Parts: sequence; C-alpha cells; structure tokens
Amino acid sequence: MLKTIRPAALALATLLPLAVANPATAADGVSLKITHFLPPGAPAQKQVMEPWCKALGEQSGGRITCQFYPAMQLGGTPAQLVDLAKNGVADIVWTAPGYSAGRFPVIETMELPFVVRDGLSGSRAAWDFYQRHAVEEFAAYKVLAVHVDGGVAFHTAGKPIAAVDSLKGQKLRASTRMVSKLLTALGATPVNMPPAQVTEAISKGIVDGAMGAWEVVTPTKLQEVTKLHTQPPAGQPYYSTTVLTLLMNKERYQSLPADLKAVIDRNSGPALVESFGQVWDRVTADTRALVAREGGTIQNQDPADYEAMRAAAAPVEAEWRQDIAKRGIDGAALATDARALAAR
Repeated sequence: MLKTIRPAALALATLLPLAVANPATAADGVSLKITHFLPPGAPAQKQVMEPWCKALGEQSGGRITCQFYPAMQLGGTPAQLVDLAKNGVADIVWTAPGYSAGRFPVIETMELPFVVRDGLSGSRAAWDFYQRHAVEEFAAYKVLAVHVDGGVAFHTAGKPIAAVDSLKGQKLRASTRMVSKLLTALGATPVNMPPAQVTEAISKGIVDGAMGAWEVVTPTKLQEVTKLHTQPPAGQPYYSTTVLTLLMNKERYQSLPADLKAVIDRNSGPALVESFGQVWDRVTADTRALVAREGGTIQNQDPADYEAMRAAAAPVEAEWRQDIAKRGIDGAALATDARALAAR
C-alpha cells in the first residue's frame, strides 16, 4: 500500500536538490577564523583587518564574517602561524614569514639591510617583488597580502644608539633572522623573543632594548620602558624591515562559492597592501608624536654614523647571497630588484 506524501514533505523534496545544486545561497555564509601574534588593539587588526572584514561582509550581503583570535589564542608560537594556516587550524593568519626561519628564503630579500624607506612604498615594493619572484614559495597558501612594517628602528632604555661603537655590548631584541645577523655584524648581541615578551624583558634588564617598527611600540607598551629612539637620517632606508603576510588556507578558499571568492579577491592583493602601507605610515607618525609627548627622545642618526653603519653591515648581505646561492638562487639579482622596487 502506497503511503500518502504530505504536501510539506513533497515541497521539501522538491527544494532539496535545488539547494545542493546552487550552494551560493543566503544559507552558505562562512565565518573566517583569523589569528595573529599581537594584542587585539594592534593597528594591524583594528585599522586594517577589521575594516577589511567589514568590507567583505557588506559586499557579500552578510555571508562573510570574521572571528579574530589575537595574541596566539589558537595556540602555538608566532613561528608556527604559517602552519596554522596551512593545516587549517586557522582560516587566515597574519604573520611574518621570517619568524619561520629558512622556509621563505626569496621573500627574505626584502628584509636585507637598508632597502625599505617607509610603509607604503615598501609594501608596494614587497607585493611587486612577491609577484615577480616569490609566488612559488607561497604556493601552499592563498596569499591575500604581502607588505612590510615600514622599517625597524632602535629603541633602548639607557644608552642611545649613534655611532657603530655605541652598539657594542648592547643586548637587543631581534624580530627576524636578518635583524639578528645585522646586530651581530654591528657588535650587539641579538636576543630572539616574541613581541609580547619584549617590554617585560627590558624592564627586568634581560635586554637593553629592541629593534622594531614604530607600529609595534604602543601595542607592546614599548614606549614605557624605552626612552631613547634612533632612526635613519630623513629619507634614508631603514636598517632592516620585517615582511608581513596575510595568508589563507588554500583549501578553505577553494571551497567557497565563486561569488564569495570574487569578494575576497576584489578586496585583497594591491588594495589590501595599499591599506596596510597607509596605516603603517600613519601609525608611525602618530607613535613618534606620542613618544615625544611622553618624554621620549627621537633622533635621526647622523649621516656619517649612518654610512659607517651601512659599511659595517655589508657582510650581512654578502653572507646571505652565499647562503641563498646554495639553493640555486641568484641573490645578487634579487637584491638589485628589491632595491629598485623600493626606490620608486
């Protein structure tokens, strides 16, 4: 005996195949898990990534939302962020490839001493350099942005940095492998530690200061323990920089409906790089003003001392070229192109 099919069940049976065939419906909203190594109030999150997520939400009709997990709330260390994205623990990570030493040798070119002048021009250069030379080493990810931190300055508690000799005996936090090599070449002792530990380490006298971008000063409260700040002469490249990336799990991106992929693509790449660069330069200016108001001393290095420091740092690039040549990579050509892009 055949059972009577109720009208509601019949309607559901009719609609179900349509829902499967057309996944891009209002019910297919996605929530993207985003993690990074700084506090939630850091400019990277508040001024770049949150507005970016808002734009994704608006342009997707509310179907894309973001959940932030700052300060490594999904576990691991900053060096493991690239793996959190690769393995799908997070959908998106904002991190420095240099934290995972040796895994991204080509993009490290942008971190060579005395290349980057500021956030905006440096970020444009980093994105163009990535597209020309480093796409292959990021093949495991959907790359949303490649930018720089605008350049690292010296921030010290008790002894100002001026001539090369002033670095001798100083223990300074180093953010990347390249900064560590630079400090060693200049006679200082580099100490590697996550940004969140730097302020306490300085207050306890474990280190004498740090090399870091202006942007990281207020999120880590570095200005409370360092009152002496040295940067290059006006218009000159910084001592080094940190390349930063916004990386998405590739499978997560590929699983999205075509229209949601289009929303992400439209708001990423050059548009997002531009946003990072503009925010970094604005935050740099604001941070310098704050440091001055709170009694800190900011000095542009004397040109003669700066040039002497450049000369003393020359072996860093020479050694890097030798190391990267062992991987069959022409470091000289990469360095020349990085400087040409950053000088535009």
